[in-house]
Amino acid sequence: MVDIVMRERKVSRNKDKEYKVVGIDLAGAENKETGWALLQGYNVKVLTLYSNEEILRKTLEVRPLIVAIDAPLTLPKKGKMRLADKEMKKLGCAVLPPLFPGMKMLTLRGIYLASKMQESGIKVIEVHPTSSRKILGLPVARDVEKIRSSLLKLGIKGDIEEKKLTIHELDAIVAAFTAKLHIHGQTVKVGNEEEGYIIIPSLSVEG
Repeated sequence: MVDIVMRERKVSRNKDKEYKVVGIDLAGAENKETGWALLQGYNVKVLTLYSNEEILRKTLEVRPLIVAIDAPLTLPKKGKMRLADKEMKKLGCAVLPPLFPGMKMLTLRGIYLASKMQESGIKVIEVHPTSSRKILGLPVARDVEKIRSSLLKLGIKGDIEEKKLTIHELDAIVAAFTAKLHIHGQTVKVGNEEEGYIIIPSLSVEG
């Protein structure tokens, strides 16, 4: 049975600009592009990073309240799929499970980075930007200009207004926005404690 709860602490609007969240669209290998986004309030700074060292250094440097990573951060206890993966599919959200072909390297990298961040006292959550976009009514297809336009309409500003962004950078922004919703108690957890959760926006998100 899916474990969906909404017990995250609320953050008042007047404190929204005070905290930072980071979203990471993680690549499976260090020679591939990883999108990285720092969201403070609605202002975003975006980077493309590569190595684990770069990702950790930049993330620890800004000391975010939460880091949201687009990658599996846990392994199934048996088989190739976790409860979270099965329940996401039931919700109509197509995720690639941790041990499917081509995913194991990404999963192990995500687990490593998450553990290093958690050792430094930073909370880390697993997210799936395509599912977040779908639930929020944003474009699901990987159309860079449509996704950018939809994020601008949400009020996101900063680098998204000034730079031409890649799909990885845009997905990092969506990951960060999901972390922002998580802080405001506007997310649900899909999965269970034993095998881990995927965090998605709740179906009704307040503006």
